[in-house]
Amino acid sequence: MEHTRIKELLKSEEFGKHVIVKGWVKTFRNNQFIAINDGSSLNNIQAVVDFENTDEALLKRVTTGAAVRVEGTLVESLGKGQRVEIKVEELTILGDSDPEKFPLQPKKHSLEFLREIAHLRFRTGTFNAVFKVRNALAFAVHQFFNERDFVYMHTPIITGSDAEGAGEMFKVTTFDFDSIPRNEQGQIDYKEDFFGKATNLTVSGQLEGELAAMALGNIYTFGPTFRAENSNTTRHLAEFWMIEPEMAFYELEDNMDLAEDLLKYVIKYALDHCAEEIDFLKSRLLEEEKSKPQNERAELNLVDKLNFVLANNFERVTYTDAIEILKRSKPNQKKQFKYLIDEWGADLQSEHERYLVEKHFKKPVILIDYPREIKSFYMKQNEPDAQGRHTVRAMDILFPGIGEMVGGSQREENLDKLLARMEEVGIPAEEMDWFLDTRRFGTAPHAGFGLGFERLVLFVTGMTNIRDVIPFPRTPNNAEF
Repeated sequence: MEHTRIKELLKSEEFGKHVIVKGWVKTFRNNQFIAINDGSSLNNIQAVVDFENTDEALLKRVTTGAAVRVEGTLVESLGKGQRVEIKVEELTILGDSDPEKFPLQPKKHSLEFLREIAHLRFRTGTFNAVFKVRNALAFAVHQFFNERDFVYMHTPIITGSDAEGAGEMFKVTTFDFDSIPRNEQGQIDYKEDFFGKATNLTVSGQLEGELAAMALGNIYTFGPTFRAENSNTTRHLAEFWMIEPEMAFYELEDNMDLAEDLLKYVIKYALDHCAEEIDFLKSRLLEEEKSKPQNERAELNLVDKLNFVLANNFERVTYTDAIEILKRSKPNQKKQFKYLIDEWGADLQSEHERYLVEKHFKKPVILIDYPREIKSFYMKQNEPDAQGRHTVRAMDILFPGIGEMVGGSQREENLDKLLARMEEVGIPAEEMDWFLDTRRFGTAPHAGFGLGFERLVLFVTGMTNIRDVIPFPRTPNNAEF
């Protein structure tokens, strides 16, 4: 007989039915009540053992973390907090768990501790909920684009280009570090390497995505990306997942509309399909906030915050207007910002982004038309403004508690302008010849953006550290498991 998932049994009305359950022991009370969880639900099912007629040696093996098989009858529960339970007829230990060594005993554990045992933290209620929400959001992303006739494109993880021009990349090589071949000038001779040239892990699939969009129309990528930034913050990872759509014949307005629609779609999908998990995470967050001073607590609970995003249009603001708002703000005038805003051209920091979203507009904000100097080479250039200032058709979507959620732009389709900008920032045109062909043969307006998936999961789950929304975080000095 097949075993039944606990999620299904908890909804069942078939009392008296013969059932088999397999799962892990959460608790064992009074030598009689086993709380079992198989990962299908945040809730456990209780199995009641007739301990007087059960081998004592077997009962001693029913410990937290042990895997068990229970066969018995589904009955209506008389205990509080559960509707059904199993009257055990046969109990089998599938895998023992030494209670002296198993680190997840039935008590509250800190998130810091759980990060140290990331291979076991899936067994906690918090991470059961987080990774179910992550799963739902990933599915919703694919469904959103599929419904809109986008083509899912797999762009390379190993690449010879630096899409962002940032230089913070992980190098890929097969060289023996003790005998690296060098040329006559003493430089590393990459012609001897596996690919015959310098390669690295991708920082973005955008450039390759543009190639596909200029033939297929609308495409998206959704895959791992890598940044070798030495950032030990609650919002940065060295390995993370990015959603990057690219659309031919889209301009900045179209790009903003699509990004806002995507974010609202996937948040609604999570609310509709993970109501139990999000409610659990809401309660967890409320409990956590009790230790904070009143003025530091969130104005909205997790569910209300997510619904608030769905109910409101994102505020669309130019960089120039945002700078004026920040210059006049109290934190700036009272010198409370770590990075003071005193002139146009400043690169906005997280504190500025969060002020605009959380204090000034009090809803998600789309910032557009950034200074050309602080943005990437491929962004569409606007005509200079009345003051002669150069901006690009960039957009960043800022969310409360997160800061930047999405970064994108209309792309520069004019070959001459693109070449001039590449020369300005020191990107050799010959290395990017393949990319420039899209501007030589049938160039057209096009646009796209990148959405950091872990930041999205962070927002929807209410977690406060990005290391807690990816199964095995990769950060400076940490590549465990």
